[in-house]
Amino acid sequence: MIRIEHVTRRFGRYAAVNEACLELTPGDSVALWGANGAGKTTLIRCLLGLLRFKGNISINGLDVLRRGKQARMLVGYVPQELAFHDEMKVAEAVVFFARLKGIGHPDPAIALGNVGLSGHESKRVRELSGGMKQRLALAIALLGDPRILILDEVTASLDAVGRSEFVRLLERLSGEGRTMLFASHRPEEVGALARRVAEMSLGRITSIAPTRDFLARASTGCVLHLLMRDDARPIAIRELRAVGFDPRLNGEGILVGVHPDRKAAPFRILADASIAVDDFEILPAPTQATPGAPPATGDAGQPAAEVLP
Repeated sequence: MIRIEHVTRRFGRYAAVNEACLELTPGDSVALWGANGAGKTTLIRCLLGLLRFKGNISINGLDVLRRGKQARMLVGYVPQELAFHDEMKVAEAVVFFARLKGIGHPDPAIALGNVGLSGHESKRVRELSGGMKQRLALAIALLGDPRILILDEVTASLDAVGRSEFVRLLERLSGEGRTMLFASHRPEEVGALARRVAEMSLGRITSIAPTRDFLARASTGCVLHLLMRDDARPIAIRELRAVGFDPRLNGEGILVGVHPDRKAAPFRILADASIAVDDFEILPAPTQATPGAPPATGDAGQPAAEVLP
């Protein structure tokens, strides 16, 4: 459904994207992972036809440079930073962007209900929280029922609760068979949403691997021993496994392998699930297999604000 072949985008002598190749089949979900400046956002903008490039990109067989408008009609796009008219009502925003997309006259109540914003139609955009604005952006991206979603660090500005709710919403949408390409620097999002991970460095896609292999490969021995009530442990294990960890029961708690720089990730996930951790300790990694597959780490670039009709 998406084919990226030997794509290069230069800014002067600097190659922001360099000979990138990637293919997504219908229903696939791929995370772009890499440090600040790795080329993730530039690649997404090339895919959307917003930047000229060398190479070839097609969406459902449509060349994005030659037939960009038709190709973009197949895509729902959510940027990291949003650009709305703050005084516009939420329902008006839906209708406004539908007209920009040439979709016609959708029912705002249905579009907003699909993303959990029922009852907010008459609010001004400025009255929405950050998480609700992201839901509004997703509602707009879903106008016309596109089978492809492209998201660029969409939870970077949200708090822990907002991130968790938004990721659960994306999980549902992915489960409906949509193809998804997204940039993220949060291992819990990658574990929950991606089937494969494309790692980028200095503009190149350096590896493409199944998500579990990616998370396991990023391991550098550090184990958390989390102490909690007996009845909370099965729920904690389920929540952690859902985002790519592999926790194990141990004594009065559970063991979770993590990267030393990402020790807070399991606590955030458990807090989002209202699971209390009574105490914890950090254990050195055993010389053999660490109990639990820790998350990967990394950083991400900060894309500029943009709205794609």
